[in-house]
Amino acid sequence: GSMIDLFLAVPGVQVKAVCDPVRDKAERAAAKVTAAGQPAPTVYAKGEDDYENLCKRGDLDFVYVATPWELHFPMAKTAMLNGKHVGVECPIAMRLDELWQLVDLSERTRRHCMQLENCCYGRNEMRVLRMAHAGLFGDLLHGAGAYNHDLRELMFDPDYYEGPWRRLWHTRLRGDLYPNHGFGPVANYMDVNRGDRASSISSIGTPALSLAEYRKEHMPAGDPSWKESYIGADRTISLVQTAKGRVIRLEHDVSSPHPYSRINSLGGTRGVFEDYPERIYLEPTNTNHQWDDFKKYAEWDHWLWKEHANPPGGHGGMDYMMVFRLMQCMRLGLVPDFDVYDAATWTAPVPLSHLSIKAKGAPLPIPDFTRGEWKKTRSGVDSEKPAE
Repeated sequence: GSMIDLFLAVPGVQVKAVCDPVRDKAERAAAKVTAAGQPAPTVYAKGEDDYENLCKRGDLDFVYVATPWELHFPMAKTAMLNGKHVGVECPIAMRLDELWQLVDLSERTRRHCMQLENCCYGRNEMRVLRMAHAGLFGDLLHGAGAYNHDLRELMFDPDYYEGPWRRLWHTRLRGDLYPNHGFGPVANYMDVNRGDRASSISSIGTPALSLAEYRKEHMPAGDPSWKESYIGADRTISLVQTAKGRVIRLEHDVSSPHPYSRINSLGGTRGVFEDYPERIYLEPTNTNHQWDDFKKYAEWDHWLWKEHANPPGGHGGMDYMMVFRLMQCMRLGLVPDFDVYDAATWTAPVPLSHLSIKAKGAPLPIPDFTRGEWKKTRSGVDSEKPAE
C-alpha cells in the first residue's frame, strides 16, 4: 500500500498488475496507478492463489512480494518459474530447505531473487559502508545489528497485520524471526559473500514472558489470543563467526518495552561506529577517548544520497533509495546490489537461531549458499553511479 507509491515515482517503471485477496485493497492500489497517469492495472483478487495467474502474464519483468511470511517462499518460487525477477520483503523464507530451493531456482531459471532489505540503503549504513571499504576503520573485526522494536501493540491489533499471522510465529519458533535489518548492512560492511562468508551461528534467548503479560493487561477475556502459547524468546542474541574470524552480533526483540534500535555498529583496528544515537571514533582523528560527530563525515555519502538528497517515502528515504536503485538495475540490465545468495544468508538465522537455542547455544554451521563463489570479488551495494 505504501511501496507502490515509490515504484510509481521511478521513471521507466510501469505497474501492470496488482494482487490481494482483499479486493478493496487491490483496487485502492490500482487507483494509485491510474492517479499517477498510467493505464489501469489488472486486478487479481480471486482468492489466496490468484497471484499464480499474475505471475503467468507475459508482460511482467519483476514481481514484488509483500505478504505474511509463510507466503514469501511459494510466491517467490512461482514468480521465478514463470520467468520473472522477484523481490521479497523480509524474511525471504522460514526454513533452510526453502532457502536452498530459492538459490537453486534462481540459478536454474536465471532470474534474480532478492531480499528487499531497505536498511542497506539507509544514509548512515551507506556512509559507513563506503568508509569501511576505503579503509577508515582499518582491518574489520566486529559488527552488530538488530531489530529491537516494540511491536506488542501492533501484534495484538486485529487490523494492522490483518489478523494474527505475525504474532503466531511467536508460538512456533524460539529464535530470531527478523534478522535481515541488522544482518544485511553489517554483512555488506564485511563483504560477506564477496570475499568473506558467514560460517557459523550460536544463539541464546531469554524466557518468553512479555507477550503473555501484555495480553493479560490489554486483551479482553475471550479474545482468540488467549488460546496461544508463546515460545519465542523476548530477546534473542546471536553471534555469527565469519570465515575470516570476524564476529557479528545479532539481536531480536519485538516483545518487550524499549526504544527502537537496529544497533548498527562496526569496529576495526582503526576505530568504531555506533548508531542509535550515531557516533564515531577513528584514529588518528580522535585520540581523546571521546565520541566524535558522525555528521563531519558527510563527504563519504553514497552517490545515491548525493543525487537524491531529500527522497520521498518512509523510513527516512531508504525505501525509495532501494526501489530506485533496483529499478535502475532492472532497466539497465545491471547485476543487482544483492542477490539470492545474500537473501539466503541474511535469512538463515531464522531457522538456525531456533535450533541453536534449543541446543542451549550450540554453534551451528551456516550453509555456503554460494558454493565457494564467496571467495571471488564481485559488486555490491557500494556501487558506482552508472552511465545512463
